[in-house]
Parts: sequence; structure tokens; C-alpha cells
Amino acid sequence: MKTRIIIIALATILLSCNNSKQAKLDKLKVQYTDIAAQITQLEAEIAKEGGKPIVKKPVQVSVNEIKTQAFNHYIEVQGKVDGEDNVGVSAKTLGVVTEIFVTEGQSVNKGQVLAQLDDKVLKQGLEEIKTQYALVSNLYNKQKNLWDQKIGSEVQYLSAKTNKEALENRLQTTLEQIEMSKIKSPINGTVEEIPIKVGQSVAPGLPIFRVVNFSKIKVMAEVAEAYAPKINKGDDVVLFFPDINNEVTTKVTFASKYINPINRTFQIEARLAVKDMKFKANMVCVVKVNDYTTPKAIVLPMNVIQSLNNEKYVFLMKQEGNNITTKKQVVKLGQSYNGNVEILDGIKENDKVIVSGFQDIEDGTAIKL
Repeated sequence: MKTRIIIIALATILLSCNNSKQAKLDKLKVQYTDIAAQITQLEAEIAKEGGKPIVKKPVQVSVNEIKTQAFNHYIEVQGKVDGEDNVGVSAKTLGVVTEIFVTEGQSVNKGQVLAQLDDKVLKQGLEEIKTQYALVSNLYNKQKNLWDQKIGSEVQYLSAKTNKEALENRLQTTLEQIEMSKIKSPINGTVEEIPIKVGQSVAPGLPIFRVVNFSKIKVMAEVAEAYAPKINKGDDVVLFFPDINNEVTTKVTFASKYINPINRTFQIEARLAVKDMKFKANMVCVVKVNDYTTPKAIVLPMNVIQSLNNEKYVFLMKQEGNNITTKKQVVKLGQSYNGNVEILDGIKENDKVIVSGFQDIEDGTAIKL
């Protein structure tokens, strides 16, 4: 409890420090604006009174002429590569491994035996059942012949028949148990993991082989619950693989309707067309889902946007004859991505926005390009 109080106190102090710094910055910006206005007024008064005015050199800046362009916003999450079929193979019965028939990296077919469990006792029991079955089957055949000739009782016939059928069932069950002692591959694929050795005991439900089919692969990612309304099957997605420096554009092929109650995320998948075997299981992938697109937008770099008292603004180039000055223009921002931001209001096409040197100017400052 004491630790929690200390953590909360530290967080409060840090937050208050951040707020204090922001408030101080906003206050200084207001003071700067007021001082600059006073300087401009005094210069004008000096010039009017016939004194020698203070001539300011134009500030050198760079401008960009605004043209509309496509703007895309992406939700970025980390995903991983997986095979369409990625199976952990386990034994169907408890036993000791007596033989392993495959090695890691080996291709296997569906139904191929991967390992053998100890079935010595089962095979001994099978031989006993076969001997008993031969005797019971012989007695049944004789009793049936007598019954067909109306000799003997029906009870004797039914008893012989029941004994024969019971042993047939035991024989079939034992054969199935012997078959269960063989660990088989459920799919076509490649053996990727063999975490067991001969002599080790295994149990049902414990994976002892991993078989992956990479003829079809996919990328899986978990996305925060907040994005659930924005991501749907069929959305464009960009997959970036940093390990191989490769980028692929595809579609979201699956968007789960289930929210994991533990981490409040849902799963999405995107399938990949395999052209080569560069991809490996569990390879890291940056998944970028396109959740917002505007074909014609006014877009500016984020660092051009300035802020004062919760007001966002930029400086435009204003030309009157040979005089080139600045004009402060308040803007309304939209979505931002990858260092760029969409401008919803305040700037139109062909406006000239100052993109460098704006740190040293204010509204009405003389500039040169």
C-alpha cells in the first residue's frame, strides 16, 4: 500500500512538472508576442517623429506552394508470421517413446508415423485374445451347425455367439490401442520441433512434435479494442518485415468479433502469397491497417504547425508589390500520420506556407525567399 502511494505521488509530481513547463512556455510566448508588438509600435513612432528608424533585415525563409494530395492514416501494431497449418502433434495415449522416425526440417505427409510408443504389453495381450478367439470361434461354428439342424438349446447357441462377438470387440479395441501408440502427422508439412527423446514418457495433450505447412502463410496481430469499429475484413493493410527489409501490401482476411477479456484486444489476420521461402514462423511483422483515406487533402509536415493557447497556426507568405511579408493563419487539424497532418480548414490550394525559418518570424515580418 505504501509503495502504491509513493508511485502515485511521483506520478503526480511529474505530471505537475510537465503542466508547469507547458504553462511557463505558453506564458513566455504571450510575452514574446506582446514585446514584439511594442517594438513594432515604437519603430513606427520613431519613423513618424522624423528620427532614424531601426531597419530590420528580412528573415530568410523557405515556402511550399500547397497542392492537394492523397492522405492515408494507418493503425500500426506488431504481428507475427504463421503457417495456415501450424500444428502441435501430441500422443493419443500415455506411454514411453521407443523410436523416432523423423528429424527436424524433414517433410512429412498426412498420416505418416513420426514416433512409436512402447506397445509390447498390448501386442502380448493381442496374441492372447487371438488364441481365445480361435477357440470361441470354433465353438460358435459347431454350435451354429447344431442349431441349424434343430439340435441343442437356443441358450447354448446364443451363449456361443455372445462369447464370439465379445472377443471380436476386444480384438478390435486392442488393435486400435496398438495403432494409438503410433504418433502420426495430422497434416502435410515440415517437422519444425522435436522436443522429446527416446525413453521419455509422453501424455495426451502435450505437444511432442510441431509440424508446419508453409504452402499457405498468414500474419496474425492483436489490436486494441478501441480500434474494433475501424478495422474490418477487406481493409487494405501494409505488412513490413524488418528482418528481411521487405514490405507487402494485401488485405485483412479475418477480423475477429471476439474481444479477449484479459488484454482487451481482438485478432486480425492477413494471408500472404508465397513466392519464395523467405518467411519463417513467428517472424516479426509491423502491421499497418489503413483506417482512413482522403483522395484530395491539404497536407503539411507536423513540425510546421505552431501552437499558442490551444490555437494551431502556420505562417503564410503574403506579397504586395515588391514587399513580401508573413501572415499568421489559424488552422484546423485532422488526422496525423508519419510526421504529416491533414489540414481541414484555414489553408487552401496554391497558398504558400513557410516551412523553414518560421521560428524567427511573427505576423507581418518582412521575409525573403
